[in-house]
Amino acid sequence: MTVPADQLTLRFVHSMGEAEQLEWDALAAPLDTPFFEWAWLKLLEDSGSASPAKGWYPNHLLAHTSGKLVGAVPLYLKWHSDGEFVFDQLWGEAASRLGLPYYPRLVGASPFTPATGLRFLMDPQCNQTRLSRRLFESIEQFCLGNAVKGAAFLFTEPDFAAASEDYGFTAWRHQGYLWRNRQYGGFDDFLATLNTNRRKAIRHERRALAEAGIEVTVVSGSDIPDTFFPIMRELYDKTNAKFGPWGCRYLTPEFFEGLPAAFRHRLAFAAAFKAGRRDPVALALLAHKNDLLFGRYWGAFEDIPFLHFELCYYAPIAWGIANGITRYDPGMGGAHKARRGFVSVSSYSSHRFFDPRMDMIFRTHIDRVNQLEKHYIDELNELLPTKRSG
Repeated sequence: MTVPADQLTLRFVHSMGEAEQLEWDALAAPLDTPFFEWAWLKLLEDSGSASPAKGWYPNHLLAHTSGKLVGAVPLYLKWHSDGEFVFDQLWGEAASRLGLPYYPRLVGASPFTPATGLRFLMDPQCNQTRLSRRLFESIEQFCLGNAVKGAAFLFTEPDFAAASEDYGFTAWRHQGYLWRNRQYGGFDDFLATLNTNRRKAIRHERRALAEAGIEVTVVSGSDIPDTFFPIMRELYDKTNAKFGPWGCRYLTPEFFEGLPAAFRHRLAFAAAFKAGRRDPVALALLAHKNDLLFGRYWGAFEDIPFLHFELCYYAPIAWGIANGITRYDPGMGGAHKARRGFVSVSSYSSHRFFDPRMDMIFRTHIDRVNQLEKHYIDELNELLPTKRSG
């Protein structure tokens, strides 16, 4: 259906509860990522994880026609950059040196989720160009009318990052990781693509765990024991506590308590058990949608050599091969991922500054920043232990 622009009603709301779940999820269904589904975003708010008390002020934009939701984007007004994972301190420092305020900012994102997938949620029967333009215009009007200093969309789909440049945004490249399933019949088929040294090392790591009496299994959906959720909450806190003030402890206990009812169908756990113990000694929480798998959180009660690699990389890859997963995003950071077959790829955020001086600084330097990030991605891919031809 083609909806005339003047028949669209756009408004900002302050809770996911003001959007109807079935309508929102119908718009989110085509996305590869599960992290823009209504239940995930609503749980982040209701649990107090992404809430005004934590500096995340929901200002979700909804577009309706004839009472039907046809467009949406999750937005948050923020006075800090915590939990965004684009690490924009350099731009904040530039603003400070000029004596300019950097906040508040309007941020489009799934909070605390550095996984590619953001774009406008739009009814495919609507005129996409017209609806997209109205959404961008509403965001600009909101920012200008409320003295918002900048707007950003985090971990966007590449096409959306490119399209946003027509509306004053500029794309910023970031490094991420991705494993691809090359139609492997099993984990050994994947290992066969690696060079001899790395293949031997991975087999040694997995064998060492087995010899230490560690058994690893992956369970998903309704097969996940209820006990795993409070254990994961404890491990989440324990893991982040290791990093002190640099930890990323953003999720509340209430978030983990609400996960089984809200999102169990999208989750899987890699669990490690020691002989004679009923509860797992370590867990890794995964999420999946269609043929994509995402690594989210992990933790262990004991420091066991190679356990992190097994729970966060090898076991999910093996499970993914067996369950039709074609891509696995293991999460951010760590050159050790490259040495285990994860390719470095580009992810993007899109930024706009409403002060002309900050806009000029960003546009002047972002090409160089993006070029340096591309070099870093290329350097990491040189570490890939794949077999070399010739």
